[in-house]
Amino acid sequence: MPNAQITEEDDGIRVDRFFKRHHPEITFNIASRWGRTGQLRADGTKVGPGDRLVAGQSFQWPDLMPEVAAPRPVATERTPLSPEQIEYMQAMVIHMDAHAIVINKPPGLATQGGTGTSTHVDGMLDALQFDMTTRPKLVHRLDKDTSGVLLLARTARAAAFFSKSFASRDAKKTYWALTLGVPKLYEGEIDAPLAKQPGSGGEKMCVDEAAGLPARTRYRLIDKAAGRAAWVEFSPLTGRTHQIRVHAAAIGNPLIGDAKYGGKESFLTGGISRKLHLHARRLVIDSPGGRIDVEAPLPAHMVESFEMLGFDLTLGVPVFEAPRTPKPRPRKLSPNTSGNRRGERRSRGQRE
Repeated sequence: MPNAQITEEDDGIRVDRFFKRHHPEITFNIASRWGRTGQLRADGTKVGPGDRLVAGQSFQWPDLMPEVAAPRPVATERTPLSPEQIEYMQAMVIHMDAHAIVINKPPGLATQGGTGTSTHVDGMLDALQFDMTTRPKLVHRLDKDTSGVLLLARTARAAAFFSKSFASRDAKKTYWALTLGVPKLYEGEIDAPLAKQPGSGGEKMCVDEAAGLPARTRYRLIDKAAGRAAWVEFSPLTGRTHQIRVHAAAIGNPLIGDAKYGGKESFLTGGISRKLHLHARRLVIDSPGGRIDVEAPLPAHMVESFEMLGFDLTLGVPVFEAPRTPKPRPRKLSPNTSGNRRGERRSRGQRE
């Protein structure tokens, strides 16, 4: 173990300064680590990097062991895409500008890879590079079996911009779905905290009033097929995993084709597809180049189901219109009127 006799020249010097003056290879971080583990000693007494040494003391410290640099991760090269994969991805594009690309993701295609998933959007983004020097970036995701609008950022600046919009809930998303049965209320807001269901390995969510994270979804009934099924428009106000699927099941109307949250009862007879009937229909979001407002056509299996159930697609008027100018300040109400309206809202919320 190295040691030194402190001279008059170093009388009163701090331990870290002593190292800097005589042993610059011993950094402050190293000295701090030795101090925390009691390996710095002055006349046998433990000292730290901020303590001062006195002339005549015998100062000891550990041998400086060479640090082994951690091996750098080897960057794996992506397998070049086939012409068929490139054509497949480019056929999904429904909007493109200098900042963003929007694709209509088909059902059954994962957004990102995972265990047992080798084909996914993220793995084929090279096909959407076009005239840019880098591939686009994912800024949000859709479940594998959910189809529809998926936004990609073409630059790092746009990615940060969009991520902020999603995080602050400024982006407006609308989903179309078919539900089993008809919701009791034609429109409303589902307010039910969500958490990972114990024992599911994080693959399933559940309503958990005690420990769940806040989750809110607005909905409205667009059309219905007797009491058999309904065409419902959902607008999530938060972004929890499987939020719409869990909330739909929570009000007694699971999505058609959603065995995970609706069980075998979620499948309709009469030729209705067994695939999940949930589609990200519309996205309205601000962009560095202006507002993006895009709608994605329904996948084939949902079009067929709509036709079998007799739904008219022209009924799907957007549930919201994102304002382009600041909203005017609301008119002040009298205390009596204001109180009545608050009471009405509370009673509606209780029925939902």
